[in-house]
Amino acid sequence: MSGVKLSGVMKSFGETTVIPMMDLQFDEGEFVVIVGPSGCGKSTTLRMIAGLEPVSAGQIFIGGNDVTWAPPKERDIAMVFQSYALYPHMDVSGNMSFALRLAGRPRDEVKQRVRLAAEMLELTEYLDRRPRDLSGGQRQRVAMGRAIVRDAYCFLFDEPLSNLDAKLRSTMRTELAILHKRLKRTMIYVTHDQIEAMTMADRIVIMDRGIIQQVGTPRDVYNTPVNRFVAGFIGSPSMNFLKAQLTGSDGLRVRGKGFDIPLNPRLSKAATDHSARDVVIGLRPEHFSVEGAGGTRSSLFAPIDLTVEVAEYIGSSQFLAARIDDQPVTASIEVGPDSAPLESGEYLFDTNRMYLFDRKSGMAIA
Repeated sequence: MSGVKLSGVMKSFGETTVIPMMDLQFDEGEFVVIVGPSGCGKSTTLRMIAGLEPVSAGQIFIGGNDVTWAPPKERDIAMVFQSYALYPHMDVSGNMSFALRLAGRPRDEVKQRVRLAAEMLELTEYLDRRPRDLSGGQRQRVAMGRAIVRDAYCFLFDEPLSNLDAKLRSTMRTELAILHKRLKRTMIYVTHDQIEAMTMADRIVIMDRGIIQQVGTPRDVYNTPVNRFVAGFIGSPSMNFLKAQLTGSDGLRVRGKGFDIPLNPRLSKAATDHSARDVVIGLRPEHFSVEGAGGTRSSLFAPIDLTVEVAEYIGSSQFLAARIDDQPVTASIEVGPDSAPLESGEYLFDTNRMYLFDRKSGMAIA
């Protein structure tokens, strides 16, 4: 059994259960991102894998070995934290080599590993500098270098980019993806930022209140969310949700305040096979358009009247804060860089990209 496996893992703090039950497999060499809102249990899960937090029940396997009660140093893992946790009195070389020197590794081996990691992370010219002389991105690369030199079986990342500005986060996401391709090691990354999850992961684990909601590739969780929580969490800007009813004996339309939309054949079949009549429809902001944008109107595009309250110019598109009757919606409209601010009126929505959810359970109908 390779990779990392959690079997029946539970975690409680006193009488409070934060992870009710978890079965999860991370394949060898895979980059998996655990994502969810604050307090969902993602960092607790990572800390249990690392051995920094004991499990209340269940087993943890790393590389086929049962490490449930093994101390962190015996788990063959390397961890990068949100805070850089660098020793301020040591230079970059000293910080990166500390764990190896503590383990009594030969001096030549230590130098070689530090040199290779520094070249990989473009830190060679900074090896003699102290952490205070480095930028935030450079400090985070040193923290990653300290993990890389250990040549561990599994790398754990606990929100390592959250302290960086937007531009650095984007750069570091790319560097981490490249690093994974070079090392070909199992990497488990925790974040609350779904953009990080979508851009870096081979698979995404979405958690809420200690429970895994969905596991899948970025494409899977974006295109086929299993419930309203996943649909609203994945995607930026987030999905719009509108209360509606299925109308007609054959369930061919959804009707709500300010809209009456025909269902395409796929949604219609799913609706007729489902008992619920009270539903929520999901409309992603990027699937709105204006007449003539992206081709001529087809039967897949339904007209919807939007009352535009704010139109924000963001280059080749405009971001609209609007309403459909009394229900707030957001829309991202591609109109070109020279267009005038968009106003209230009729817009088009791609019904082929519409989602249906059971209003009571929140589970996806289609």
